[in-house]
Amino acid sequence: MKKYHIGAEPSRIDASLIEGFGAVEVATIGHFRHRGFVSHRLRPIAPIHGTLVGTAVTVAIPGTDSTLLHHAISVIRPGDVLVIDRLGDTRHACLGGGVAFAAKVAGAIAVVLDGPCTDAEEIIEVGLPVFCTGISGITTRLNDLGGSLNKPVSCGNVPVMPGDVVMLDNCGVLVLPPDEAQEVLAEGAQRQARANRNRGRIEAGEKLGDLSGASKMVAAALE
Repeated sequence: MKKYHIGAEPSRIDASLIEGFGAVEVATIGHFRHRGFVSHRLRPIAPIHGTLVGTAVTVAIPGTDSTLLHHAISVIRPGDVLVIDRLGDTRHACLGGGVAFAAKVAGAIAVVLDGPCTDAEEIIEVGLPVFCTGISGITTRLNDLGGSLNKPVSCGNVPVMPGDVVMLDNCGVLVLPPDEAQEVLAEGAQRQARANRNRGRIEAGEKLGDLSGASKMVAAALE
C-alpha cells in the first residue's frame, strides 16, 4: 500500500473573491452562516491585521512525522493557505520557526494547524499568520510514515477540500467551497456595509433592544 497520497494541484480561487472577502469580517458571515467555521480551539499566535483570504492546500500527517509537510512547502504557491490535519495528534509540533520561514518565502499567506506549533516568537518574527491549538516543545521528525497532500482533510472539526476558499481574521477561520463563495460574499458584503449603523443612534440615547426589535419580542412574550 502506498504511504503517500498526492492529489492534483488545486485551482486558485478567483482574484475577485480575494478582494471581496478581504473587506468582510469572518464574524459578519457568522451572522447568517453556520457551516465551515473552524473550531475556536484554533487561535492565532499573534494578532492578524484585516481579513486574509487564500486557496486551501491540504496536508494530513501522522503523529511524529512531518516528512510530507516539508514536501508540501516545496510545492506551495503564493496566495495559498496551508491547512494541516494532524490526524488526532495533540502532542507533537510539526511547525516551528524554520518551517514557517520556508512557507512564508514560498508565498503561503497563513497556516491553519489542527495541533500545536513551537517557536512561537520566531514564527511571529517571520511574519507568517498561524492558527493552532497551542504551543509544544515536542517536535515531529522526518520519519517517512506517510500522509496525504491535496486530498480531503479535517481541520478544527471542519472538512476542507483542496482549492476551498479560506478566510482568516482575529475572530477565526472560515472555509468555503468555491461554488458557494459568490453567494456568501454577496450577503456578507451587504451586511458588512451595514455594520455599526446604529452607533450614532445609541450614543444619542436610543436602546439596542428597541433598535433590534428584541425588546418588542420580549414584551409580546410577557403579555
